[in-house]
Amino acid sequence: MSTTDILLTVSSCIFFMGLVAWISYQKTKGQTQSKDGYFLAGRSLSGIFIAGSLLLTNLSAEQLVGLNGSAYGFNMTSMAWEVTAGLAIVIMALILLPKYLRGAFTTLPEFLNARFDDDVRRLSVLLFMLGYGLITIPSVLYSGSIAVLRLFDVPALLNVDYSTALVITILFIGCIGSVYAIFGGLKAVAVSDTINGIGLLIIGLLIPVLGFIALGEGSFFTGIEYLVSKETQKLNAIGNADDPIPFGTIFTGMLLVNLFYWGTNQAIIQRALGAKNLKEGQKGLLLAAFIKILGPLIVVLPGIIAFHMFGDTLNNPDAANPTLITKVLPASLVGFFAAVLFGAILSSFNSALNSSITLFGIDIYKSYLNKNASERETVWAGKRFGIVLAFFAMIVAPLIAYAPDG
Repeated sequence: MSTTDILLTVSSCIFFMGLVAWISYQKTKGQTQSKDGYFLAGRSLSGIFIAGSLLLTNLSAEQLVGLNGSAYGFNMTSMAWEVTAGLAIVIMALILLPKYLRGAFTTLPEFLNARFDDDVRRLSVLLFMLGYGLITIPSVLYSGSIAVLRLFDVPALLNVDYSTALVITILFIGCIGSVYAIFGGLKAVAVSDTINGIGLLIIGLLIPVLGFIALGEGSFFTGIEYLVSKETQKLNAIGNADDPIPFGTIFTGMLLVNLFYWGTNQAIIQRALGAKNLKEGQKGLLLAAFIKILGPLIVVLPGIIAFHMFGDTLNNPDAANPTLITKVLPASLVGFFAAVLFGAILSSFNSALNSSITLFGIDIYKSYLNKNASERETVWAGKRFGIVLAFFAMIVAPLIAYAPDG
């Protein structure tokens, strides 16, 4: 990129990020003092905010890079993640959500306590907190920082070595995400997620369109015809034993994993628990299920297009989507994509952090440490815990680079 292109990319990225932050602040100021206001957005989320937040919490750098890389290196079998997710979300909407809302639960451990006993609640809280604190939050920070490093070439931009650039990027993402999650509560997360989600949907669908035009040397339909007539084995979606997703696993392990993720994962179901009523909650979930079925257009198809454009010249399949983006998007839209990608990274981070704050406030502080705590005290206890957890994650995340297998 030329200096002008870099300035245009950075300025468009900063503008869009600033716009999202301003709208989120306007929508949430003065609404985070009560327990429901902070942890469940005042139980006021409409279907569109639930769908937008669900999708951006789920979709982040690892999906955009990893699934497209799988399609580039193998075929379209990785689309099974998106398709089976749609089925799991429908089950959540029609079967599980009515049970959750009927009991006015704030967390899944609360539901498990009512369904079973206090021992099950304590165990589930422990598992969630360990998973979020030691795995989810640090790994999201690390993988997201890697994506930002590659997109902006941060080491060259700041004139520092790679390790230093990684730490700086992790701290930058972690601090911004913490502001949303800790001080804005669930509604700030949901509003920013929805705006970024719309942007990601627009730019995500634009990439294959521009890819087809480039593939067809200026003609969209010629590009489609080229893709469906050349190297047709790349379009295979029924995986064998050597593919990333063998076909049989769709009906066994994959469906169970998606049912856990979309139906019982606190970071996901918390959006639906914040619905203003059952109708809006189900509407948001079903809209999210519909969009997930369209997901392969964003997280699989660009990898196939990249294969036809670059052949096997890429040393790392995970470079397929970033290479295609820099090839087909003008500099101004690269900045827009960087902003929504940054938003997606932040969403995955602050969603896990916000859920950890909720679990601590409701299932640990209010239930065991201070049973007589007021709503304001419970909220502040959660915020203080969130600050500690965020700094802990920012310390752990750079260490992932030294893990033997990444």
